[in-house]
Amino acid sequence: MDSISSSSTPQKVQSTSNSSSLLDLKSRLLAVKIPEPVKPRAGRRMSAEGKPVITKKIVNGDAGYVLEDVPHLTDYLPDLPTYPNPLQDHPAYSVVKQYFVNTDDTVAQTIVVHKSSPRGVHFRRAGPRQKAYFESDEVTACIVTCGGLCPGLNTVIREIVCGLYDMYGVKTILGIEGGYRGFYARNTINLTRKTVSDIHKRGGTVLGTSRGGHDTTKIVDSIQDRGINQVYIIGGDGTQKGASVIFEEVQRRGLKVAVVGVPKTIDNDIEVIDKSFGFDTAVEEAQRAINAAHVESESQENGIGLVKLMGRNSGFIAMYATLASRDVDCCLIPESPFYLEGKGGLLEFIEKRLKEHGHMVIVVAEGAGQDLIAQDMRSMDVHDASGNKLLLDVGLWLSQKIKEHFVRKPKMPINLKYIDPTYMIRAIPSNASDNVYCTLLAHSAVHGAMAGYTGFTVGPVNGRHAYIPFDRITEKQKKVVITDRMWARLLSSTNQPSFMSNKYIEDSKKDNEAHNGTSKAENVSTDASLTNGSL
Repeated sequence: MDSISSSSTPQKVQSTSNSSSLLDLKSRLLAVKIPEPVKPRAGRRMSAEGKPVITKKIVNGDAGYVLEDVPHLTDYLPDLPTYPNPLQDHPAYSVVKQYFVNTDDTVAQTIVVHKSSPRGVHFRRAGPRQKAYFESDEVTACIVTCGGLCPGLNTVIREIVCGLYDMYGVKTILGIEGGYRGFYARNTINLTRKTVSDIHKRGGTVLGTSRGGHDTTKIVDSIQDRGINQVYIIGGDGTQKGASVIFEEVQRRGLKVAVVGVPKTIDNDIEVIDKSFGFDTAVEEAQRAINAAHVESESQENGIGLVKLMGRNSGFIAMYATLASRDVDCCLIPESPFYLEGKGGLLEFIEKRLKEHGHMVIVVAEGAGQDLIAQDMRSMDVHDASGNKLLLDVGLWLSQKIKEHFVRKPKMPINLKYIDPTYMIRAIPSNASDNVYCTLLAHSAVHGAMAGYTGFTVGPVNGRHAYIPFDRITEKQKKVVITDRMWARLLSSTNQPSFMSNKYIEDSKKDNEAHNGTSKAENVSTDASLTNGSL
């Protein structure tokens, strides 16, 4: 510290000098940084052992750019070595102009914008990276399938195995049998290129599946004991929630294990991604049931063909199958409530259509009309092992209601045929389109794991495959927007009424606008503690 001089200079000058020295002293003292206790930053929480557990990685950029990034092994294991990606010496990739995805490449969630719109939310682009965080010989990968069946499961399994083997030279790949409980209750099976060569031609899953059975401690203990360091989990939103918990436990233990999800749901109800694998196959196979219903209905006087399709909470299969068929007179989905009796009701419409055409085809999603059934029948709030609410059979209920209505009209006898192809559709192999899609999903998952990314799921966003944090696809389900043009196209195709009041439609529009407004606000929000990807 500089001393303050006390010379015999005039009082006025001395005062000025003293003031200057005091200000200089104050500025130096303020410049001294006093260490503060470490606190968990936004996007992190502390484990029971006091270790940081990364839950979100958000990077904010210029013009409202937001990157919802996925975790990386180096977030909690900072000294990991890297290795050259073997793809650079792969003969099949020698013709590719750019082997590797640029580290800064991201995929926009919203591509229709205005000139004044913020850039919005982005996700990290999927694909091979120049640096790998695993050597081929050190990798012990495992694959597990959970939840219900879906076309394409075997294709995803096959392409993960072949991708690891052909692109990265990984030889040790294990199959976990029977879903999550297979980690601790069943033996594993070895998966090789030979054993999976033709499984894509079969429906179901060669690994078996189940609902429930998620015991995080036992699962991660098994992963650790078996020396597994890449885990590929194929399943729906409940399965992906389980995968997220597994990732957090792996991170808490400080294990070099990449946890990767491949989203699976035949209902196409996974948020963010364009579509889920198996959906195209389901829509195509549903045509056979609709065609059969149409043949049955038009072959008899006042014939009615009623087809129940999958769609627990989202009516995408029913909507797209109806649009593809052009033989459907009425489509009922969970998102669009309907009523039976009275003016403008479903029964009045059925009667009118039979008088006009002499036959009709009705497609109903399994989750439609559940409130009506609950009012009409004594129902219980029962859930399956995955936490899904068990639905009452809307097809049988609706068939009975239609028959009861026309019993009271003896001059108009009907012939109703009810078709439920649900399990036939779930169990078939995937079609050509889904086979290609499953290959892209599997390869993107493999590239991500080898590049050290973890705690993510993979899927196409606006046509580009991306790595998406688990929480973004599990926070809510994607549903048909009944105020959107696609639903309007369906109504125009079937010439059915909406069965909804104007008040309900206006309320739906307001809810949709409010949701969009919230999303925009989230896009432009900034958090200083997360800027520049500091997590």
